[in-house]
Amino acid sequence: MTSKTSKTRRAAKPSSSSVRVAITQMACSADVRANRAKQLHLLEKAAKGGAKILCTQELFASQYFCQSEEHRFFSLAESIPGPSTDAFCKLAKKHKAVIVASLFEKRAKGLYHNTAAVIDADGSLMGVYRKMHIPDDPLFYEKFYFTPGDTGFKAWKTKHAQIGVLICWDQWYPEGARLTAMQGAEILFYPTAIGWHPSEKKQYGKAQHESWELIQRSHAVANGCYVCAPNRIGHEHVLGEDGKPVSKDGLQFWGQSFICAPDGQVEHRASVDREQILAADLDLARVEFSRTHWPFLRDRRVDAYGGLVRRFGDEG
Repeated sequence: MTSKTSKTRRAAKPSSSSVRVAITQMACSADVRANRAKQLHLLEKAAKGGAKILCTQELFASQYFCQSEEHRFFSLAESIPGPSTDAFCKLAKKHKAVIVASLFEKRAKGLYHNTAAVIDADGSLMGVYRKMHIPDDPLFYEKFYFTPGDTGFKAWKTKHAQIGVLICWDQWYPEGARLTAMQGAEILFYPTAIGWHPSEKKQYGKAQHESWELIQRSHAVANGCYVCAPNRIGHEHVLGEDGKPVSKDGLQFWGQSFICAPDGQVEHRASVDREQILAADLDLARVEFSRTHWPFLRDRRVDAYGGLVRRFGDEG
């Protein structure tokens, strides 16, 4: 493997296959309209800077309400198409840019999803990806709000590149990345809302962040594709109906959105706490370069992986 490692370290020559990508990170308030306006401003600024594929952080329109289980937060959900997708479709058409927008979707009365809308460069809504893996951890009570996705893992052939979209907790599962890459995705986008429990940060914070980044870098290597992970920033205290914080410490989102190359190297990383547009020119020729020099897709033993559909071990 030594010789192949050295080959993958050599960057492929620049080509006409480059596409400029931008991901954004921002802090969110309880004001949905203000959050939407801020997100639109960041995306427009990125598009004016030449970006042709844009991606938001997870659930940009509100604070991360999953810190508690309260029925009133269902009112934050919106339909697709709806006010956010209408605004993003207009922006996409204006700048001939692809947009991935992470939304709290109201699919029907009593049926809600954590969803990414994919909008092509002509302003058309190509469709949605609904988050497949739903966590349930302290202050991340997503199972209360979100029905697991039923779209399956998808790749989207947009005007500027073939992309895959997964959402936050999905990023810990190599199966999702693989199945998306197998459908042709050259870039994987992971809209994210992840942070520290402040009381645990000193003991676990460094390892938690490095694990989060490392697992996604491994998806880039294993699938020979780019990975882009926009995360939110800010220390959020969601208020309960009594006007008091639902959690004493709240959540401190760690930002550090990043763009990773097919060889697993982080080429661009944002700050911990600043609102930021992270933009980069991605040479899609490097996908082919990576996949032919490290031919993991060629050497997969598809005849031997049946056990992956079991929960554990030899169970039927």
